[in-house]
Amino acid sequence: MASERIILGIDPGTSIMGYGMICVTGNQIRLLAMGVLKLNKYDDHHVRLKIIFERMISLIEQYHPDELSIEAPFFGKNVQSMLKLGRAQGVAIAAALSRSIPIFEYSPRKIKQSITGNGAASKEQVASMLSHLLQITEMPETMDATDGLAAAVCHFFQKGVTEPGKKFTGWKSFLTANPGRIG
Repeated sequence: MASERIILGIDPGTSIMGYGMICVTGNQIRLLAMGVLKLNKYDDHHVRLKIIFERMISLIEQYHPDELSIEAPFFGKNVQSMLKLGRAQGVAIAAALSRSIPIFEYSPRKIKQSITGNGAASKEQVASMLSHLLQITEMPETMDATDGLAAAVCHFFQKGVTEPGKKFTGWKSFLTANPGRIG
């Protein structure tokens, strides 16, 4: 019997934080949860960070993930935005570390490439591939949730499955190893 592991994926943000949780059994993945944490109703940035930490702890206690996969901040022109995003990412990482969960960080480009085969793919293309891969019938209203889910699935592809010798480097290698899995 193949062992099971749970991967929590996070798309950090100070207005909206997206998350996705997958369960990996052998070379099969299934969706456990995905959603967003809406933070724009809070004016104080420090309160937002506290809420991120509390929600992360809540997700960890509910699902007991084995690993955290998080999107790395991209370099932008607005230094203040980068600082706030880095703080949000740091708080999410700190919550996972407080429960001894290993952290894996991927660039937005790497996540998109892993899911779609194209590092410049749109959020809609990533969401569409995830809906096919995980047989999601009802997509969330915001792409932040699918971005968090994409981080989890990217980690699955990058780190492989629990079966020895199996490793997926992206969507194409997963399909090659699993013919007929996607209709």
